[in-house]
Amino acid sequence: MGSDVWAVGDAYEAYIGRWSRRVADAFLHWLNVPAGLRWLDVGCGTGALTATVLAKAEPAQITGVDTSGAFLAQAGAQITDTRATFAVADAQSLPFSDQSFDAVVSGLALNFVPDPYRAVAELTRVTAPGGLASAYLWDYAEGMAMLRYFWDAAATLDPAAAELDEGRRFPLCRPEPLARLWTDAGMGEVTVKAIEVPTVFADFGDYWNPFLGGQGPAPGYVMSLTREKRDALQDLLRTRLSRNPGGSIALTAKAWAVRGIAHPRAVKQ
Repeated sequence: MGSDVWAVGDAYEAYIGRWSRRVADAFLHWLNVPAGLRWLDVGCGTGALTATVLAKAEPAQITGVDTSGAFLAQAGAQITDTRATFAVADAQSLPFSDQSFDAVVSGLALNFVPDPYRAVAELTRVTAPGGLASAYLWDYAEGMAMLRYFWDAAATLDPAAAELDEGRRFPLCRPEPLARLWTDAGMGEVTVKAIEVPTVFADFGDYWNPFLGGQGPAPGYVMSLTREKRDALQDLLRTRLSRNPGGSIALTAKAWAVRGIAHPRAVKQ
C-alpha cells in the first residue's frame, strides 16, 4: 500500500517539492533573523529550504542533513553556493557538537521521524544559547487541499485507504502538538503560526500525474491499485475538483510553523 519512503528527487519535486519552496519563503519571512548566522537544515531533502535560506537570509554558512543520499545528491547538484554543505545524518542523532548553530530549522520532515521528541531534543542541543530552533509541517488534516481531495476520494472508493491518510497518521501536524513538542524540549518564547500558500495546477493532468511517481504515501497507494481501480479514483477526482475557465485548478496548502529560543545551558565536556 502506501509508503513513507522518500528517495527519488525528481518524483518528489513534481509531487510536493514545488509547493514546499513557496512555504519555505513565507517561513523565512516570518523568522526574520539577522544576516551572518550559522544555519542547520535538518531533513533538508532536495534543498528547498536550504536554497531559500541562501537567497533570503544571508547566512554565514548552512549545513543540510538528510537520511536520503539521493535527495542530498540532487540538493548538492542544484546548490553550488560555497556557504552550503550537505551530509547524510539522522535527525535523532545529529553528528554535531552542542551549541554549534545559531539557527536550526526543519521543513516538512519531523512527522516522518520515528521519535520526533528525540529529534527536537537534538535540534535544541545543537542550537546556541539565544539561538533559534524552528520547523514547519503540512496541515495534512485540513489545510493541504491537494491531499485532502485525494484521500477523501480514495476512502470513498476504498474505506481501508483512510488508514493511510496523513491527516490521521500524523497528529503532530497540528498547532497544539507542535507547541508542546517545543516547550517540552525546553525552548523559550515558543510561537506557532499558520502559513498558507496557493497551489495552482495548470490542468487536471498537472494535479494527477505526480501521484503516479510512487513517492510518498498517496502515490504509493495509487501505484498499488489495479488499473481499473486507479482509473476509478482518477475519474472521481476529476469530477470533484473544480476548474477555472482556462482549465486550471486553484487550491491552497497550509503548513503549521513553530519557533523557539534556546536557553543558556551547560555544554557537555
